[in-house]
Amino acid sequence: MIRLLVLIASVWLLLAPAMAHELRPGFLEIRQEAQEPDRYRIRFKVPARGDMRLGLRVRLPAECANISPPRTERAGTGIMDHLKVSCPGGLENREIAIDGLASTFTDVVVRAVGADGTVQTARLTPDQPSLKIQAASSWHDTALTYFLLGLEHIMLGLDHLLFVLALLLLIHNRWMLIKTITAFTIAHSLTLAAAALGLAEAPQTPVEAVVALSIAFAAAEVCRRSNRDPTGASRAPWIMAFAFGLLHGLGFGGALKEIGLPQTDVPLALLTFNLGVEAGQLLFVTAILAFVASLDRLLAIRMPRLRDVTAYGIGSLAAAWFIQRVMAIV
Repeated sequence: MIRLLVLIASVWLLLAPAMAHELRPGFLEIRQEAQEPDRYRIRFKVPARGDMRLGLRVRLPAECANISPPRTERAGTGIMDHLKVSCPGGLENREIAIDGLASTFTDVVVRAVGADGTVQTARLTPDQPSLKIQAASSWHDTALTYFLLGLEHIMLGLDHLLFVLALLLLIHNRWMLIKTITAFTIAHSLTLAAAALGLAEAPQTPVEAVVALSIAFAAAEVCRRSNRDPTGASRAPWIMAFAFGLLHGLGFGGALKEIGLPQTDVPLALLTFNLGVEAGQLLFVTAILAFVASLDRLLAIRMPRLRDVTAYGIGSLAAAWFIQRVMAIV
């Protein structure tokens, strides 16, 4: 089984550079003015790489018109557009859309806040780039939106999955694997919540650099164990997983903070985003182990050094990310 796991890891690693850069979802907030129900304040955060923003634009009903010049500013890793518009008759039961979304690989989270405080939360995708504004939104709309965001974030977060993959290569005992993954889960859940709620704050780029360093460290532990030179981290990998899980959680929390939390449903959004992350992580581990178990007998290849090769590949990729992310700081 270990041989097949290593082979799968090697093939997946070859595809890693093409998946290495995650693009954050966009965020659109439409807030109705309490005193003038036909008027709305709009904030639209568009994902960007450097100064290059995605070609996304908000499409409102044709009757809507700007009542002041649009304003644009830098906001973290994206570009924030500020608009003030007048929509005769209001936006209730009318459709809005994101032009250009269908030709991208990102999503847009939408929060529509009514004058009475009701909140509608939705997730627009390339396959469904529009929605109808409702008079009220149910709690399960928010729960589903943030669960899917968490699931998507972990499945596209290659650095986090590579760390979990390194743990799979490092640990041979099933009970120790469960213990280690649980420690990683608890740790990043704690710092995810703290970062998203503003209780703990760290610059995102340095955090992502240290996350890359944690992957390189885990890969080095795989090589040391293969060379019969295990360290304390190899003997008690759950301690390493917990320590580095705190860092990974800051990365998750920073991403969630950039996406935005619905102020009236912060606990629900935070919980379901974290559940989505955990579900994605569990799916990844289960899929790898199940695939290995089903095909192990079909693989008749002796490759005693392939685990080391895979570990060196993971470590090299992580080192390259670390250098790239440090260079982005200076």
